[in-house]
Amino acid sequence: MKYTEPLQSDQFYHIYNHAIGNENLFRNADNYQYFLKRYADFISPIASTYAYCLLPNHFHFLIRIKSEIELLEYYKLKYAEAEKKPEFMVAYFAMQQFSNFFNAYAKAFNKSYKRKGALFLDYMKRKSVTDEKYLSNLLHYIHYNPVHHGICKKIGDWDYTSFHAHISNKPTRLNRDEVLNWFGGKEKMVGIHAAKPVGVSIEELEFY
Repeated sequence: MKYTEPLQSDQFYHIYNHAIGNENLFRNADNYQYFLKRYADFISPIASTYAYCLLPNHFHFLIRIKSEIELLEYYKLKYAEAEKKPEFMVAYFAMQQFSNFFNAYAKAFNKSYKRKGALFLDYMKRKSVTDEKYLSNLLHYIHYNPVHHGICKKIGDWDYTSFHAHISNKPTRLNRDEVLNWFGGKEKMVGIHAAKPVGVSIEELEFY
């Protein structure tokens, strides 16, 4: 099953997860911002980010796990002063970073809302992506997600996606230049994003 795929170095993945039951992951703007901050703390050191979309009860990311050399360097830095170190294995180390990220966010969320128990589903769905054309279609779909769920009418109407950073000139942690090259430039990307995405299976990429 796709959500059991190991995370390997130099590989693109579509990452997505959902709140447990009928819960929401985000209740206000501060929650969205804090989630992205914790993402930067835990995931940016081990993965390059190409796109994201945060919705009230779930999220999507398009990432590429960094090279084994980069991961090893971060592993050594992370455990430099630790007496006991886990064995370095790419798949385990990458998944542990995601686990730590989810746990850190859930702990802060529970404390803020006087809540107890799990917040996320107990697995993180991930699907490796190897086709370059599919990458651009998937990125378009990720940005289109709020429209698909009826939250807004146009992609640009939703604040919590990477679409705004891609069409901006402001500094960003995203791999913006590479993404714009996939679409043939900013103007073409905006034009393509004005329509419904094609070449992706919504049934495979959602929680039903």
